[in-house]
Order: sequence, then C-alpha cells, then structure tokens
Amino acid sequence: MTLSEMRRTVEERGIQLTKSLGQNFLHDGNQLRRIVAAAELRSTDRVLEIGPGLGPLTELLLADAGEVFAIEKDQRLVAFLKERFASEPKLRLLHGDGLDCVRVGQSDWAGWKLVANLPYSVASPILVELASNAHPPERMVATLQLEVARRLMARAGEEDYGILSLLVQLRYEPRGLFKVPPGCFFPAPDVDSACITLVRRERELLPAALRPRFVSLVKLAFSQRRKMMAKLLKQDWPAEQIEAVFDKLSLSPKIRAEAVSLGQFVQLTCLLGS
Repeated sequence: MTLSEMRRTVEERGIQLTKSLGQNFLHDGNQLRRIVAAAELRSTDRVLEIGPGLGPLTELLLADAGEVFAIEKDQRLVAFLKERFASEPKLRLLHGDGLDCVRVGQSDWAGWKLVANLPYSVASPILVELASNAHPPERMVATLQLEVARRLMARAGEEDYGILSLLVQLRYEPRGLFKVPPGCFFPAPDVDSACITLVRRERELLPAALRPRFVSLVKLAFSQRRKMMAKLLKQDWPAEQIEAVFDKLSLSPKIRAEAVSLGQFVQLTCLLGS
C-alpha cells in the first residue's frame, strides 16, 4: 500500500488519525520487507500482529505465513481491513485492545511470532506481557520508538540499561536493530523509530516459580538508580543475607543496579530465596 493510497483511503473514509492510538502507518516498502525478513517466516508460522492499521504489513505477512491474527483497536480500521482482506482465509481479525489481549495467562503464544508496528504508547507493556507469558512467542519483531528499542537491547553498564531491558531479556535474546526514518510513516511521527528482533531463549534462565521474585528484585534495585543496590535490597531482605550473597557473587557493596548484569540478577534471585 503506497503513501498516496493511504492518503486517499483516509480522506475518502473521513478517518481522523489520532496520536493516542499511535496511528502512524508504515508505508515504505523497503522497510516493510526488512521487517518481514527479520521475522524469518515459514509457510506454517502463526503470526500475531498488533495494530495493523491499513494493512500494509498484514499483506506481506499473509503472503509468507500460514496464519495471521491481527488485533486492531480502531473500529473504523477494522471495517476497512475486513473489506480489504475479505477473500483472505488466512487472516483472523479482532476488534480489541492489543495490550488487554496479551495479558499474562490469557493466551498460549507458543509457536507464534509477533510481527508488528506497535502503537508506541503501549509497545513496552505489550512486550513485557508477552515475555512474561507462560508460553511466549518464539520470536518478536517490533517497530517502536528508537529510545525504547535501545532500552530493550541494552546491556549492563550502558546508559539505556534498566528494568525494561531485564524483564524482556530474561526470556529473549536481542538479535538486531535497524532504524526506520520518520518519513517512512504516514503521518510522520515526532520521534525516531527502530525495528528490533528478539528471539526466545532456548534454555530458560530461571524456573517459572522464581520469575516473580526476579521482577520484584529488579524493580527494587532500579527504584532509585543513583543509590547503592545493596541498601535498596535491604528493604526486603535482611542486611546479613544481602552482605553474604553479594560477597559470594563478588559484588561490591557499593555497586549500582545499572552495573549488574542479567546473569548476576539471575544468581541474586536464586540465592536470595534460599
């Protein structure tokens, strides 16, 4: 779907695009093909797309995947998509809120791939919810704000490293990022964008029973970034236990959360529960 076709569709249907719904539609064919290539689709794949908009990415996904489940919040766009893909049996279209639909425990996404130009206002919570699911997608390829993409890719010691990095990377390995210029969208967003690829880890770093403790630990550790992590953790654990565990892991008592790696947070999670 070209930019002129998008403009004409919106004008003819009297659709007023809104920032609150993250309605910046990716129209650049080269970027769309790069996204699909990053998904490494097979003819048997089931794809979850959140926020299909006018369907330019949907069209490419249908050509390569076995099934596409698209969730669109705007009823006007749902009506358009139903018309546009009326004869496409591989598409299942739902009018609903994408974030609500991926809440933990509501669905089993094992065997699925997320491929989407996510609404920027809910991109982070959607990815966190999917990463927290008992059976998360095998791959997530998402277009979102460049700032958020950098946080998702960040490692310990980097400026963008934090809670979001750890909550997603516990289950996923960041595999790649490429920028998408504002001019590739209609209308052009006020922020820079990027597409990231996240691949589910073959081996879980923590058993399911310990993941809630990991989340609590990470959130507490980053609750005040400039403070020493040990002091923050003493709010929930005895000082003697914190000191013993830090000594066992050779962590300085003065270290801040931003310098603690994913692997060290995993070790802390295990040791603080024993």
